[in-house]
Formats: sequence, C-alpha cells, structure tokens
Amino acid sequence: MGHKPVATTRMKSKTIYFVAGEASADNHGAALMRSLRELDVDLDFIGRGGPQMRAIAGGQFKNWIDDAAVLGLWEVIRKYGYFRVQFHETLNEVQKTKPDAVVLIDYPGFNLRLAHAVRKRSPRQKIIYYISPQVWAWNRGRIKEMARSLDVMLCIFPFEADLYNKSGLRTVFVGHPMIDRLRAQKIDIKRDTNLIGLFPGSRLREVRKIFPVMLESLPELQKQNRDMRFEVAAASGELAHEMRKMLDQRAQDQQGIQIKVGETAALMQRAFAGIVASGSATLEAAYFRLPFVLVYKVAWPTYLAARLVIQHRARPDAIVKAVRRLIENADVRDRMIAEFDTIIGKLGEGGASNQAARAIIEEIGRKIDMKQIN
Repeated sequence: MGHKPVATTRMKSKTIYFVAGEASADNHGAALMRSLRELDVDLDFIGRGGPQMRAIAGGQFKNWIDDAAVLGLWEVIRKYGYFRVQFHETLNEVQKTKPDAVVLIDYPGFNLRLAHAVRKRSPRQKIIYYISPQVWAWNRGRIKEMARSLDVMLCIFPFEADLYNKSGLRTVFVGHPMIDRLRAQKIDIKRDTNLIGLFPGSRLREVRKIFPVMLESLPELQKQNRDMRFEVAAASGELAHEMRKMLDQRAQDQQGIQIKVGETAALMQRAFAGIVASGSATLEAAYFRLPFVLVYKVAWPTYLAARLVIQHRARPDAIVKAVRRLIENADVRDRMIAEFDTIIGKLGEGGASNQAARAIIEEIGRKIDMKQIN
C-alpha cells in the first residue's frame, strides 16, 4: 500500500528595503539591522544608506551617504538633478523587488515624497517610518498626508506618538536610539574648567561653513582667560585634515587648539562648555550634560528664503558672549543642565533598536495575516 505524498513548504525569506540619507541615520539603521537579525536571521536587506548599513546588508545595498547628505535649501536645489534620478531609481527598485516592508529612516525631504509615491503606485506595500520627521515643528498640516502614506510610525520622542495617533496614523514609541550608544561611552572624569569643546559637525560642507565662525571667536575668549584651551571634535581623518588647512590659512595661533579624531563623547565629558553645530550633536551634548552654545549656519540663498534669525546671530561676538555666560554664571549652567536632565529623561530607558525591530517584524506579520485572510 503506497503512502500519500506530503506537501512540504519552505518559508520564504523576508525582504526589507531601507532608505537612509545621512550619517546619523546610517548609525541608527545599522543598529536596527542588527536587532532585526537577532529576531529573525532569515531576512534580506536591500536599499540605500551608508557604509555601516552596507557592511551588514551586503553587496546589493547602495552606499550613497556622501552624495545624499546635504545641508539647506540651496544645496538641495544645486543637486536637484541628482536627487530626481535617485528618487525614480528608488521608486522603481521598490516596485520591482516588492519587499515585505519599506523602512524609511528620517531624511524627510526625500522619504516623505517617496512614501507618497510608493503608496500611489503600490497601495498594499507596507511602509514604515523610523525616527519621525519633526513636522510638528515646521508643518503640522503634513501629518494627515503622512497618515495616508504610512502604515506605522516609529517615534523616538513620547509626545510625537500622541500627536500622530490623533491623525489616525498608528504610532509606536520606541525610545531614542542614541541612548544605548552614548551610555556605553560614559566615562568617570572631572571637567576641565579651562577647556572648551568645539563640535562643528560631521559633514564637510557643514564644517566649511561653521568652523571658521567658531575660530573667529577663540582669540577673544583667550583674552579673557590666557589658560583657556580648545579641542575640536573631528568625525573623521578627512575632516580633521580640512580643519587643519583652515587653521593654517588663517595663520591662527594653534598653541591652544587641538583637533581630536573620534573622541566626541570623551570631549563632551571633559570640556567645561561647548560650541556645537546644530544637529544630532546637540542631543549628545545634552546627554553628557555639557552646557553649550548652538551655532547654525547655512548658505545665504537658504537664509534669504527661510529668514532664519539664527543665521544672522551666528557671529563671533555673539558666540563669545554666550560662552562667557556659561563659564562665568553658575545659575545659567545649572538651569541648562536641569533642562538637559528633563529632556533625556523623556527619551526612554534604552533598547530603541530592539523595540523598533520588534514593531517592524510585527508589522510584516500583520501583512502576512491579511494575505492569508484574503
């Protein structure tokens, strides 16, 4: 008597298409990929991001960070042709590969448009946004549009979840991904009252705009205190080389200025005050409780279009005045540090990447269940 053959099925690997356009998003994306692999080893990662994500994903993943990371409206306009090509390439790749999920990491100028276009072409495509764009700060009207384009928003600030949920967009608060990374970089060290930390950014174009303004403020600060020293955080050897060239071109006395590569966290814990370029470094400084002056500078066409008052105030004399207040006024320092503690206390207890990974796997599973029902 023969046996009836038994049908066997092999679980198909799941594919996630990522889009990250800046160095910080590459950090967060790589951590998320590692957490996803821990939950489900049978995952394929495709898309575009930076070198860390590519190292995990493999050869099919595109590293476009150097070209994609731009600062300001004018810089985007200059590279409009490049972004137009990349946008359509990405859209076509998503449609061709039909991933189980598209995960968009920050980078709202590109990713929000992409989400809308993907939804229009492929209504059933699962689209997840990680590190929500700060539309609550610049355009709340876009939230309803986002609710139509996205399946779920993974937020890193708790108040964002309430804001997005009201619009009908399902939202999960996962905590801030920097908490785990910075916690591991804490050191037990006393602050040097004569040391000022300079943090001019992690991108070359940003450094070229902001570092010269920082340098102009240093002679006046040293006049107030001859023992004052300055250390500059360089995110890479390339940026350190560029900074040294700027110092040489200015014929500035370099006795009290040292450039440190890859020591941002340590410098934030040793310095007595900081001068920080706008960006993720501001939140890092808050985490390490470093009182700082914020500097933000963009191309003049961007300034004229946006009327940014901060741009006008990014002057050496204003920086000197603000730094001196932080150094000399203990009440000002204490108030700023207290505000830091309040902010950091709201960012979760850590494990953001793990929580985001679980939410993504759950969302993919939700899609599979719908298919089975249909």
